Amino acid sequence: MRALYPDFLWRIPTEEKEIYLTFDDGPIPEITEFVLEELAKFNAKATFFCIGDNIVKHSNVFQQVVNQGHTVGNHTFNHLKGWNTEREAYLNNIDLCQVEIKNMSKQSTHFFRPPYGRIKRNQAKEILKTQEIVMWDVLTADYDQNINKEQVLRKTLKYTEHGSIVLFHDSIKASKNVMYALPRVLEHLSEQGFTFKKL
Repeated sequence: MRALYPDFLWRIPTEEKEIYLTFDDGPIPEITEFVLEELAKFNAKATFFCIGDNIVKHSNVFQQVVNQGHTVGNHTFNHLKGWNTEREAYLNNIDLCQVEIKNMSKQSTHFFRPPYGRIKRNQAKEILKTQEIVMWDVLTADYDQNINKEQVLRKTLKYTEHGSIVLFHDSIKASKNVMYALPRVLEHLSEQGFTFKKL
């Protein structure tokens, strides 16, 4: 995928001991709030790719993300898979999410992540005119019900390196795995001298 889409952001080129944690699919009560509490313990900043419909439903949780100084990114309004959606419908759905982000945070975002990592070239071409498309180089697979929490933790620690963009989910589906793995990732990498930055 990286070779096919070199104009997407996959990791941050740096020799500094910096990690870029990202969270998809929120905001969700309790789960996003748990993530925020854990990040605060380590003075860590992160980037939250939010679903517009969840912003509307859980605006108070979204406001906590903003108030605590994290970056917000666009993850479409309805978590659409680009491969299954016509170009105009997909772009309009992104715009709907952008409106909610601006209404609730009083600022626009220039970061977009396609749900499922699935996007057509003609969609990407249009999005890249105004936003950066952010992917990842470490997929925790916290959403995968066939992977246990220890596997999520081991995989994340094994592949995370300088400048990695790490993909977690603050979603109900991922809650068991992320609530186990995230605190341990933060603790272990902090002990290794890493800091956690937002995009």
